[in-house]
Amino acid sequence: MEVYKVVEVSSVAEDTLEDVLNEWTGKGWLLDRIQFAMRESSKRPSMAFVIFTREQQE
Repeated sequence: MEVYKVVEVSSVAEDTLEDVLNEWTGKGWLLDRIQFAMRESSKRPSMAFVIFTREQQE
């Protein structure tokens, strides 16, 4: 059975996203996708949700 981990990232700077990816993949999670939340007044995302998966350990 596959389980999910969602990490909310309030700063979408390159180094912040790299830190989140390195931290959670280092713990055995696999990147599933990154979903960006946009502001109407800006072309830059205001935040991101980084979604990981892994097989549930029994």
